[in-house]
Amino acid sequence: MATAVAGSIIGINPFDQPDVEAAKVKTRDLTEAYEKARALPETRAFFEAHGIKLFADPRNEAALKPQATSLTSALKGHFGRIGSGDYAALLAYIERNPAHIEAMQRFRRMIRDRTKAATCVGFGPRFQHSTGQAYKGGPNSGVFLQITCDDPQDLPVPGQSYTFGIVKEAQARGDFEVLAERGRRALRVHITGDLDAGLDRLARAVEEALR
Repeated sequence: MATAVAGSIIGINPFDQPDVEAAKVKTRDLTEAYEKARALPETRAFFEAHGIKLFADPRNEAALKPQATSLTSALKGHFGRIGSGDYAALLAYIERNPAHIEAMQRFRRMIRDRTKAATCVGFGPRFQHSTGQAYKGGPNSGVFLQITCDDPQDLPVPGQSYTFGIVKEAQARGDFEVLAERGRRALRVHITGDLDAGLDRLARAVEEALR
């Protein structure tokens, strides 16, 4: 009953998840493309420095690229789009362990305290079956920061040409593509190399961007 009432208030269907399903369709399309080409479709970062790349759809890139002279300035532009009544969501497609949970919560608290916006954190792809529908199918009041990384270790999916790392990347990219199609304000941060070092660099940039 509480879920039905909350869904009605925030403008989503609590008995269906069409926008979550849309992300699954995108994921299947990407893994099928990998089966044919032995590679995922190429994407181009609009900013890259010190092991961190920034990606966005054309609309969000047009809004952020002019000020993306550094990681800090790009993040400042992105967080600057948080307005009254908006919320910020961190979508982390990285290993869910105590250190990374604390890192994401640190990011969340910084954003909350500096912008006074509501904030939330989810580890992908698991959040897609809870808050994921609201992100894509609810009101367009979210500002999203997706965090992805290279996988230092990977394993093949039995019976397929792709690996579990490819599946995870396809899930993240499918999720991001649907956010973009729904007109959401979204930015993807991809960390190459050492993840923990990259998260430290990102934390410093986020802190500076929010000053």
